[in-house]
Amino acid sequence: MTVEFPPNTSIGRNALAVLASLPLFEDLEPGALVAVAEELEWFCLPGGTILFKQGDEADSLYAVTSGSLGAFRNDGDGKTTLIGRIQRGETLGEGALLSGGVRTATVKSIRDTELVRFSKEAFEKLVLQYPSAMLHIARVTVARMEQTLRRDSPPIVSRSFAILGNGPGVDADGFARSLVKVLAKFGKTELFTSDLGEQHTSAWFNEVESRRDFVVFVADERSTPWTRQCIGQADSLILLADAKDEPRPWANLDFADVARSESQRTELVLLHQRWVRPGLAARWLKQYPAAQHHHIVSEDDFRRFARILTGRAVGLVLSGGGARGFAHIGVIKALCEAGIPIDICGGTSIGSIIASGLAAGWDNEQMVERYRRTFVDRNPLGDYTLPFMSISSGRRVSRLLRGEVGNIDVVDLPLPYFCVSADLVTSSMVVHRSGLLWRCLRASVAIPGVLPPVFHSQQILVDGGVVNHLPVDVMRGLGRGPVIGVDVGSESSLASCDEVDEMSVLARWNLLRNRKAPNIVQLLLRAGSLSTTLVTAANREQSSILLKPPLQGIDILDWRAFDRAIEAGYRSTMQRMEEIQAALKGDRHRFSV
Repeated sequence: MTVEFPPNTSIGRNALAVLASLPLFEDLEPGALVAVAEELEWFCLPGGTILFKQGDEADSLYAVTSGSLGAFRNDGDGKTTLIGRIQRGETLGEGALLSGGVRTATVKSIRDTELVRFSKEAFEKLVLQYPSAMLHIARVTVARMEQTLRRDSPPIVSRSFAILGNGPGVDADGFARSLVKVLAKFGKTELFTSDLGEQHTSAWFNEVESRRDFVVFVADERSTPWTRQCIGQADSLILLADAKDEPRPWANLDFADVARSESQRTELVLLHQRWVRPGLAARWLKQYPAAQHHHIVSEDDFRRFARILTGRAVGLVLSGGGARGFAHIGVIKALCEAGIPIDICGGTSIGSIIASGLAAGWDNEQMVERYRRTFVDRNPLGDYTLPFMSISSGRRVSRLLRGEVGNIDVVDLPLPYFCVSADLVTSSMVVHRSGLLWRCLRASVAIPGVLPPVFHSQQILVDGGVVNHLPVDVMRGLGRGPVIGVDVGSESSLASCDEVDEMSVLARWNLLRNRKAPNIVQLLLRAGSLSTTLVTAANREQSSILLKPPLQGIDILDWRAFDRAIEAGYRSTMQRMEEIQAALKGDRHRFSV
């Protein structure tokens, strides 16, 4: 459904000014600019309305003058993914003017959005009269395509937020004022409440928003015209709740609003006192399972939430690599000492274990103490068994993991966290964002042949390194900001020997004892990660900055190299700190501590 604007609206009178502000048209000669303005069609899409579908014939270019559109891609398996947003002042469909073809994504309005349409017929008419326009638009289109292919493509950023409190006991106004105070450090911010908002129209709000970096709306406690106005104006919905309350639906978010806001990013914010109580997040997520959730306990949590909302969150991704993964502890220590906040973390195999400690809020001393106790004082792979599935029974690893993290669920971790494993049934990657943490970690480190798989929900889960050694792509898919990738396992530490087809038991023992040949565990570890070489290379490119601590001489099973690996990670990270900070700032958005 589209609604035409009356010819006497302010947008109609300022068509040339609007066009001149769009990069696609800003350098056109005046005559061409007037010709474009005469052919434009102005209309509005209510929130949740489809502009065009993937596979449709491409016959027009569109520009967003206010509001926001979402681009969604269907992967063929019925799964639809948000791949980007088109904000005020941006265009889409330039390729249609040059080549036609079909749409590669479905685009619909995330909120009430005003657009202009420039048809291919109008473009062809323009080119006949002003041939230079073709060259200009082609250059801008190619530049945008190159930008899309770069590793530093921008995060999916929201600029307007609607806060919906759950019940009268939740201080949505106070939360909004605190949020505005933090957002003001990033740009001009405006707060709208019902007493002010009911006096103005959507056009007035759009005008104010065009002169602000961020706007925050506070909805009523019930579903009212003002609440629906807030939802219609927002890129993201913030569902605010007191974590200890009995979960209940949001009275100010009725069925129609939910259907309308499906394409909006929904953030579930759980307010806690003193600490995050286990079990509460899962209860609330049942009310709105599609939401991304956040725990707020302290001012630090509030600042992290603001960075996440605005695409400034720093993500840390840690690779697999056995004992070499202890270098991750040193990397984290260096980043923390430099004042670089880590807002989201995730990893594979040993990287998933180290990242889970960070997500749980352990400081450096706690990490060193706990991981030394788990991996150095007790050999986690020492419970050998008859090799029906693996050479180790896996009971010791499960017991050690459970002893360190308890029965906490991933959703109860103070920091947003994920780890990955591989499902042998479907030959695919599994991203764990919920479930018992120890079990997710056990799956992520289940090296085929070394540890038995984890059998869960019709899945056979093994080490995530089988499919994704460095899951930067998973972090990038969250669209929250720059990503630091740490790869400690890409270099082979295996020793070889002269060409031998067969040898006696004594000869094999002598080679192993003198470290001239790999043992069975080393072979299985290395073989399990060979298939991800191309994936790892691509993920390195997606990192805002890639850290590779020098770990020569440290074997993947050398648990006694604990302190040496930590020191290598710390020193190499400190040496590159200026480069790290510059990379984070340059990741196509401002970085702020």
